Amino acid sequence: MPLRRSSGTNQAATVITVVADVMAGIIGLWILMYLLDANRANGLVTFVQDAARWLAGWSYDLFTFDESWARVVAGYGLAAVVYLFIGHAAAGRLRRR
Repeated sequence: MPLRRSSGTNQAATVITVVADVMAGIIGLWILMYLLDANRANGLVTFVQDAARWLAGWSYDLFTFDESWARVVAGYGLAAVVYLFIGHAAAGRLRRR
């Protein structure tokens, strides 16, 4: 009989993947709202901007492009990619255990 993987480990890996995807999704949504010039007086836009700024605090204004849209895409985009990479790598490692 083959050994079965722990369902708790698989559930933890799923939670990590979902959290990483949600974090990257919020950041991606803010990038899209910024590029489409969303109304910053709107409550949803303000919430998404604040959440994205908090999540990408370490990479916000990391790059010094002349164009503000390029700074937003590069700074926030880097954070989204890092969250996706680390989250999915950690979940994959858990699933292999």
